[in-house]
Amino acid sequence: MKITELTGLKANARVPAITPGDTVKVGIKIKEGDKERVQPFQGVIIRVRNGDAGGSFTVRRVAYGVGIERTFPTASPLLDKVEVIRHGKVRRAKLYYLRGLSAKKARIKEKRFPKELLTTPEPEVIPEPPAEQPKA
Repeated sequence: MKITELTGLKANARVPAITPGDTVKVGIKIKEGDKERVQPFQGVIIRVRNGDAGGSFTVRRVAYGVGIERTFPTASPLLDKVEVIRHGKVRRAKLYYLRGLSAKKARIKEKRFPKELLTTPEPEVIPEPPAEQPKA
């Protein structure tokens, strides 16, 4: 028996395919009194943990010169949306080395995709043969 059968966790449809190095904007539901709002948290994914019980990912950002890391459970109902802003080109699964870097050294190059993958192909329109005219 798998743990997903026991816990009843399902894949969160609001979380797209993310990898370390991606810059994402995560919308988190925050409850203040009787009001609920969505607070954005934008940064670079430094760790992704996948597992049977949902998994999690860690996002790092620098605010006012201080590094802030926040871990989000993938199956959390408090996640409103996860929007991928850019895909990073990295060669590591865990980007902990970013903690010791600052300014330009902490930048991650953007992964470039061929134009064929970025544009959606238009469906081919097959012309219908002309209808035969009845002979008079």
